[in-house]
Amino acid sequence: MQRTDLTLVVMAAGIGSRYGGLKQIDQIGPFGEIIIDYSVYDALKAGFTKMVFVISKAIEEDFHERVGRTIAKNCSTVAVFQRLEDVPAGFHVPAGRVKPWGTAHATLCSQNEVDSPFAVINADDFYGRTAFQTIADYLHRARDLDGVADYCMVGYRLDNTLTDHGHVARGICSVDEAGILLNIIERTRIQKYDQSARYTDDGQHWVTLPLETIVSMNIWGFTPSIFSALVERFPRFLMENRDNIAKAEYFLPNVVGNLILEKRAHVKVLITREKWHGVTYPQDRAEVKAAIQELIHQGMYPENLWAGTK
Repeated sequence: MQRTDLTLVVMAAGIGSRYGGLKQIDQIGPFGEIIIDYSVYDALKAGFTKMVFVISKAIEEDFHERVGRTIAKNCSTVAVFQRLEDVPAGFHVPAGRVKPWGTAHATLCSQNEVDSPFAVINADDFYGRTAFQTIADYLHRARDLDGVADYCMVGYRLDNTLTDHGHVARGICSVDEAGILLNIIERTRIQKYDQSARYTDDGQHWVTLPLETIVSMNIWGFTPSIFSALVERFPRFLMENRDNIAKAEYFLPNVVGNLILEKRAHVKVLITREKWHGVTYPQDRAEVKAAIQELIHQGMYPENLWAGTK
């Protein structure tokens, strides 16, 4: 079967507000590498050929300086902007809104640069080599059929995605025996609790989650058909959240979940044993650096990631 060109969409627009620009992102590799470097390196090894970075205008200069001297020399690299003012006709940005519209909107911003099956990831999460290889293998054979989209996601065990230093946001997945995603609900405050985990929606009432729960880390595989669904649902999201429009987010997992419930998408869950690493809190940085150093020691990565590349 002919191999399909694959694109990786990297959602990085939120980095500007969290770090003040790419130059300030935590360096976790021995030669100043950041998490984005390892994600792209793994994606290239898996067969992805084009990288589309969704960024904010505020980090444009830092982005081109940082990515231009490494990643852009090794593959086709494009930057697109996620802007608050990019809303459907008849809508406007509410006063006081500064936060990006969310992961579904970020993905939508890439549509003019994507014409093949593609994966979507967060810029500041470390997913692991096998996650990219698994999703690439699936995307090479992904085919929409009879109005039903053929998508996939990499699923992680919840206990492999938690930090000891606070709460995290994860998509809680319901998966059938065949590995098909039945539903996904975004929970924005999950944290460790004794020998389990728990989440809250209101800060007061907590619900226990088994550590083996399968969760989404926002590493999705799509065909381009997802863009029409994102366009269709954005006005609906704005209307439904008009009473909380200064803070509401257009989440990618919620869109996928609705498509599943409407029987408009079939989503295969590709379960991995990889352990997530990320710098959600300052205390996480030392642990991520140690994990990367161990992977270098195992031969997974060269010590100087981009040395000897183009």
